[in-house]
Amino acid sequence: MTDVHEVEVVVAHSERATVRAGDVFLKIDPDQRRADVEVEAMALAPLATPRVLWRNPPVLALAALPGRALGRLGEPSTSSPRAWAAAGAAVRRLHDAPLPPWPGRSLDELATRLDRECAWLVANGALPTDLVTRNRHIAEAALRPWTPVFTHGDLQVDHVFVDGDEVTGVLDWSEASRGDALFDLAILTLGHEEHLGDVVAGYGADVDLDVIRGWWSWRSLVVIRWLAEHGFDPSAPGCEVDVLRARM
Repeated sequence: MTDVHEVEVVVAHSERATVRAGDVFLKIDPDQRRADVEVEAMALAPLATPRVLWRNPPVLALAALPGRALGRLGEPSTSSPRAWAAAGAAVRRLHDAPLPPWPGRSLDELATRLDRECAWLVANGALPTDLVTRNRHIAEAALRPWTPVFTHGDLQVDHVFVDGDEVTGVLDWSEASRGDALFDLAILTLGHEEHLGDVVAGYGADVDLDVIRGWWSWRSLVVIRWLAEHGFDPSAPGCEVDVLRARM
């Protein structure tokens, strides 16, 4: 790192921060449980992941992945349909892997969080009541029993890196756990509905599209308050509020 001339803040808020210094990412997180999960999940996942360079709590140093992000929420993706299909195939390899030893969130926890956040959105006038009500109804399709698989848990499109049409790695594993396979597919395609067919083709299995749409609505509803409180804009073009409006 002696050749580093500047530091880029990748993300920063009151809970954690990530900065890039040259080809090294420094993740600062006072909650060491998240770092523990990230390190163990990367060791277990059958996918390329960032190499752990060193760990000195609360800092975890990771090597940068080659390539570029598959896309960004709120921006049109310039990646090819084949790259999106490759991402779907990578997710399938993860889901076919042995389960991690720790559990994920229960169905009751997910339903309770949806109830709480919808009530807050309506009570505080954050979103029109009809928009919340419609999307809450759609979200209920996702809240059904599932067979747990090894899930990434936060498979946002910018957490998947590609070089051309090949996936070079997946980062940010702190939410990995046992969970619903369709949740990962939904988070990957959130705001990029036009690539859902490519992802499903690469995934190579039958997918209930109503459940995918349910998870789009669930995710968007439950994160709006957190985003607003941490300096992000969920109403930016192509982001969470637009995802909800697309369901109307």
